[in-house]
Amino acid sequence: MKRVVRALDLKDEPGVVEAYVAHHRAVWPEVERSLRRIGVRAMDIYLAGHRLVMVMDTDDDFDGATAFAGHLADPKCREWETLMAGFQQPVPGAAPGAWWAEMTPVYHLE
Repeated sequence: MKRVVRALDLKDEPGVVEAYVAHHRAVWPEVERSLRRIGVRAMDIYLAGHRLVMVMDTDDDFDGATAFAGHLADPKCREWETLMAGFQQPVPGAAPGAWWAEMTPVYHLE
């Protein structure tokens, strides 16, 4: 199992945080099926202010770019991701063209 952690910001506009949270309380079943199909075994998204942190446990051979291209091949998933993009913006320092920024592990306590 591989752990992938990414960060993203929600837009600082009225109602954005509330709408984003509401959508994630009722994630479309097609989206959840697709995430499992591409190798995501578990996913948590945390919120602090407007900052999101996503933690994914994935198959060992998970490659985000390839996997999410497959996810977006499903029209319903593409619709969901387009809807979510309306609430989101990259974090400062994100790689050019990147939406979610990959986070680097700094410390682990076992």
